[in-house]
Amino acid sequence: MNTVDFYMVDAFSSDTFGGNAAAVCPLTEWLPDETLLRMAQQHNQSETAFFVRSDSGFELRWFTTQAEIDLCGHATVAAAHVIFEYLDFPDTTIHFTTRFVGDLAVTRNGDWLTLDFPAWQTQPCDVLPLLLQCLGIDSYQQISVGRDYLVVLESEQQVRALAPDIHGLKPLGKMVCVTAPGEQYDFVSRFFCPGEAVAEDPVTGSAHAMLIPYWGERLGKTTMLARQVSARGGDLRCQWQGDRVLIGGQATTYLIGKVFLR
Repeated sequence: MNTVDFYMVDAFSSDTFGGNAAAVCPLTEWLPDETLLRMAQQHNQSETAFFVRSDSGFELRWFTTQAEIDLCGHATVAAAHVIFEYLDFPDTTIHFTTRFVGDLAVTRNGDWLTLDFPAWQTQPCDVLPLLLQCLGIDSYQQISVGRDYLVVLESEQQVRALAPDIHGLKPLGKMVCVTAPGEQYDFVSRFFCPGEAVAEDPVTGSAHAMLIPYWGERLGKTTMLARQVSARGGDLRCQWQGDRVLIGGQATTYLIGKVFLR
């Protein structure tokens, strides 16, 4: 029987029940992919982060209940929180190696953890009737596509008021991020995940790899404060550095336990 340490962390929040929960499992060596997926399914969180120590730092992978994914911000924050808080990590910067997006880093400054992620661009695309129908909107400022769809609305209140048919978006084949200028923040957003166990992601670090370049160019800023206005919600400190973005957030531990693999 193998035992694996298990942590559940609320990322992008300093309070329990805020931000976005992620499961984190440190491993001594990689388990079969099927086992990792079944573990993620058992945890039933939006993402589970798995990591293994390496010569240069840590190898990091992320699984939803459906499959391995290429990038996850909040689960990276959660993994870094575990390493800093529970694994006696001596430095202020953690270096992660990933399979799909290369090397990532997380730096600790007080209670804040800052992700160093690649910046993702979007391009304007044709209007998709299904997208508008499922979001329940008939007006918007812009629709773009990159890793995900990006729908820009006029006001924060429009974003907050959305009551979309999230799983109806599944035929589009991508996640959907909706954003607008904020009232007390530079911008706000929500993020919808059709077909996933968690249909609306509470706080999505990876989406800000797309949001920060968009709003940085539009606002003429390189430093911004953002909020994801989901039910749980979370604040993100954002910096745009050309082809990289820095995404800062806090994290708090909810649960520590053991996984028993028989």
